[in-house]
Amino acid sequence: MAVTAHTNTNLHEIAALLKEPRSFAICGHIGPDGDCLGSELALAEALRLLGKEVYTLIPRDEQLDPAFAFMKGFDQLIPASHFESSVDSFITVDVPSRERMADAVRVLDSADLTITIDHHSAFDRVGEYTYADPGVASTTMLIWSLISELGVEPTSDIATCCYAGLMTDTGRFQYQNADAAAFSAAAQMVEAGARADEISKAVYQRRSLASVLLEARAIDHLVLSDEGTWALTYLTKADFSDCGAVKADGEPIIDIIRSVEGLRVACVLREQDDIIRGSFRAKDDTDVAAIARDYEGGGHKAAAGFTFHCGMQEAISLITDRLNSELAVHHG
Repeated sequence: MAVTAHTNTNLHEIAALLKEPRSFAICGHIGPDGDCLGSELALAEALRLLGKEVYTLIPRDEQLDPAFAFMKGFDQLIPASHFESSVDSFITVDVPSRERMADAVRVLDSADLTITIDHHSAFDRVGEYTYADPGVASTTMLIWSLISELGVEPTSDIATCCYAGLMTDTGRFQYQNADAAAFSAAAQMVEAGARADEISKAVYQRRSLASVLLEARAIDHLVLSDEGTWALTYLTKADFSDCGAVKADGEPIIDIIRSVEGLRVACVLREQDDIIRGSFRAKDDTDVAAIARDYEGGGHKAAAGFTFHCGMQEAISLITDRLNSELAVHHG
């Protein structure tokens, strides 16, 4: 496995460490996606089956994507700012840095045992014991293996959470990370009770009218490079307000833009409070995570996010120049 330099343990050793503590808090990154939530809720369910006391946290008091409400335990997620209990152990999943844990850092620092399980390639050390393998398609694949190491027979609820994380982080098994290992793990999860059709319907076939209206705005704002190698669009706070949309309504747009024939990189910029949040998707071997790291971001080679502390027009100009330069250099 292509573990990172921060890795100082393995899943077998982590399973042994988890046997001792009685109480746990588990948390992922801000703006949790399907892989983050699936990892957190699957591991929580497995630990509860072992008789452990488990709290599942979210780093900020923010609205979660209701598309994932089918996961067992979704309704028990607690904003870290509201959490007042103490726990023996804190487990971080799918989170590459302390910064991305926001309010949960307070709880993390108060725990005696801290463990990180992740699949990002570049991150700060978060837990004392760290296992990170960017060679796997999703963190839920690691959680799936860890649950086996714990000796827990995966229930259909655990399999559902893990499958949802794997499905979303591979873009419905369409991204470059959808390799043989990912399909093998998916088959195991389905065999354990995950309903692939029902999970797909819940996540991808329940778009709101507001999301469709927002898509129209994004297409209207679309800019393509002269060579057709990249595309960029943006969404302002006014776009969200006019469409009656929330953050989750904008999630499908990056993959819609990515589907344009001939593109190598797609980018969506979203105005959020006083910052600009950006998302990249690559269709070739362009390392968009490397670009994102220059703008307070990171992620995976083919999918990454970043942040600008400026206005929308300046952000558009900066990304346009960078993509023109990056893709020209890539061509050599």
